[in-house]
Amino acid sequence: MKATVLGIDIGTSGVRAALLTAEGEVEGMAATNFASLDDDPAAPQTWWRAVESTLRRLAADHDLSALRALAVDGTSGSMVAVDEEGSPVGPARMYNEPCDDDSIIERVAAHASPESAALGRTSGLARVLLMQDRPGVRRCLHQADWIAGRLSGRFDRSDENNALKTGYDPIARRWPDWIAATGADIAKLPRVLEPGAAIAPVGATGQALGLPGAAAVHAGTTDGCASFLATGASHIGEGVTALGSTLVLKLLSDRPVFAPAYGIYSHRLGEQWLVGGASNTGGKVIEGLFPREKLAELTEKLHPDEPTSLHFYPLSRPGERFPINDPALEPCLAPRPDDEGRFFQAVLEGIAEIEALAYRRLTELGAPALASVRSVGGGAANQAWARIRQSLLGVPFEPALSQEACVGAARLLLRPKAA
Repeated sequence: MKATVLGIDIGTSGVRAALLTAEGEVEGMAATNFASLDDDPAAPQTWWRAVESTLRRLAADHDLSALRALAVDGTSGSMVAVDEEGSPVGPARMYNEPCDDDSIIERVAAHASPESAALGRTSGLARVLLMQDRPGVRRCLHQADWIAGRLSGRFDRSDENNALKTGYDPIARRWPDWIAATGADIAKLPRVLEPGAAIAPVGATGQALGLPGAAAVHAGTTDGCASFLATGASHIGEGVTALGSTLVLKLLSDRPVFAPAYGIYSHRLGEQWLVGGASNTGGKVIEGLFPREKLAELTEKLHPDEPTSLHFYPLSRPGERFPINDPALEPCLAPRPDDEGRFFQAVLEGIAEIEALAYRRLTELGAPALASVRSVGGGAANQAWARIRQSLLGVPFEPALSQEACVGAARLLLRPKAA
């Protein structure tokens, strides 16, 4: 079998790419870390150098002649301003770089819909307002848009997922009128396509890296959406829990859910919606309570079928947004058992209880009932914890086909109607 689709992930530490067959099997992967390039990871030129390196490795090791489509995912909210030729004008503004101009934040707040993901200091729209008036700027693009532009030669297209934080309305499927009232130049925003929709054939720059000219560059998605798709979840009610430094949940829905008070927004995937939320509990709390070198030993002492019934709410510090919206919510880690193994189990049970409450909260807010769960992140490998979680969630646990966002970007192209 030959690879037919290619996914490229522009992540926080580097670029990864995956080749998939039409049946969804991974045929090959390659990666380049930004650190190996000895350059600024927030610079567009660094992203592109990493893409070049990664694609050359793929082309050297794999037959790309059957490739028909490729898509790029990028960090949500990262923006780059470009000139008429698609060259960056000034530095990019990254996803984790808050806007420190209060007047911009106030302008967006005065005009944006209360449910808009463009509100707040990490708003993509706020970054546009900071960048659009640089001399020579023709377009303000998302990170994934710019890489897709380098590969296709078109620097005027985006996707509905990356555009969400820039104020795009995924229900009306257009840039809303209120955006102009903030002072944003609508003409400098890209035309937004459905994730997976074709943009243009691979251009000369992409062909020079070994991509066939017969392949098409398609609209991509965010890294978070791509990570969800990588797991293989594709039906309404299927959820993915990321057990990383924080607890992040995503649920595939047949209808959108917007609840800004809980930090919940919905990304559109064709006629489906990806609803997500994040709690402040998670791996950071565990690492703050237990030495990393003791976790394996403590895991061996878990008794999943013998609950502690302590009902902790593990947090590193006061404050929670989801599934409880209370900026003053205090951590609950008492009464602390004398036995360290029992304390460890109570903490894991507490995180699992928060996970169960979070999925119930999504349903209360309008999402479908949870049907199954796939787990990703460092905590996903803990089988005893998985048993604790499954007993509380009461749904089947399915294996994640992959945890690589680049695989999800490729799977986007295999979804119905994506081509």
